[in-house]
Amino acid sequence: MSKILITDAIGESGIEFLKKQGYDIEYYPEVTYDELLNAVGDADALIVRGRTKVTREIINKASKLKVIGKAGAGVDNIDVTEARRHGIVVVNAPGATSEAVAEHTMALLLSLVRHIPEVSHALSEGKWEKSSYTAIELHGKTIGVIGFGHIGNRVAQLGVAFGMHVLVATRTVHGSMQKELEVLGGKYVSLKELLKNADVVTVHIPATKDTEKLIGKNEFAHMKPTAYFINTARAAVVDESALIDALKDNRLAGAALDVFSTEPLSIDSGLLDAPNIILTPHVASVSPEGRERASLTVCEDVACALEGKPAINQL
Repeated sequence: MSKILITDAIGESGIEFLKKQGYDIEYYPEVTYDELLNAVGDADALIVRGRTKVTREIINKASKLKVIGKAGAGVDNIDVTEARRHGIVVVNAPGATSEAVAEHTMALLLSLVRHIPEVSHALSEGKWEKSSYTAIELHGKTIGVIGFGHIGNRVAQLGVAFGMHVLVATRTVHGSMQKELEVLGGKYVSLKELLKNADVVTVHIPATKDTEKLIGKNEFAHMKPTAYFINTARAAVVDESALIDALKDNRLAGAALDVFSTEPLSIDSGLLDAPNIILTPHVASVSPEGRERASLTVCEDVACALEGKPAINQL
C-alpha cells in the first residue's frame, strides 16, 4: 500500500479517512527540513500545511512521489513548477478556510474603525477614555475587495450584511462570479477605481509573479486618506515599506495585517512602529472547523491521485 508522509499538523478527519482506506501513514508534524530530506525518498504522497517548504531539493529527493497535498488554499510554500516537471500532482483545499479568513478580516475591520485595541489597552491601564473616543459606522460605507475567489466572495457577503456597498477588482470574471456579485448589489471596477472610491480596501489574491507588490506607493496614493487597508492574503502582494510610509504620513486612516514578508515578524520591523495598525500572527485561517474541512478535502484528493483518479482540486 502507498506510503503517505504528513509533515504538518492537520485535522484528524483526513487522517482517519486515509487510515480507513488502508494507506500507510507516517505523521511527523514537527519534522525539520533535513529530516524531511531523509524521509521523503520512499513516500508516495506528501501532505503539508504552511510550515513545511516543499522545495526543488525536496522534490528531487522524492523519487516515488506521485502527489503533494496542501491542507489549505495558498501553495506558495510548494515549488509547483518543479513538481509538475516531475509529473507530480499538486492538490489543495481552496475553500476550506474561507469562512475563518473572511470572519477574521471583518474582525480586523471592526477593530480598526471602532479603535478597540486602543481603548481596551487604555482601560487596562486605568484610563477611562470615553470623552475622547471616536469611531465610524460601516453602514453606508464602501468596501473594495481585491480578488473574488472563495474568501473575497464571503467578505463581500459579510460587508453587505453590515450595509456596505461592494466594489470588486479581479483579473478574471466568470459568468457565475458576475451573477454572485449582482446578487450582492456589487460592481466590478478597475483596481484604480476601487482604490479611489473605497472606504475599506481588503486583499484576497494569491502571491504570484503578476501580483508581487501589486499594492505599493502609487496604489496607496490613490486611496482616500480616511480609508482603511487590510491584508489577510499574502504579504508578497503588498509593498510593506510603502504601507508604513502611507501610515506615517497620515495618507491612510489605518491598516491591519495578518501576513508579513518575514515570519515570524522581526522585532525590528517598521510595522511595529507604524501608527494606527493592527497586527495578528498569520492566524486568519485558524478554526477547528476550517482545519477539519481542509484536512478531509485534501486527503480525499490525495487518495484520488494515488488511485489514478481525477482530483477535484488539482492545480
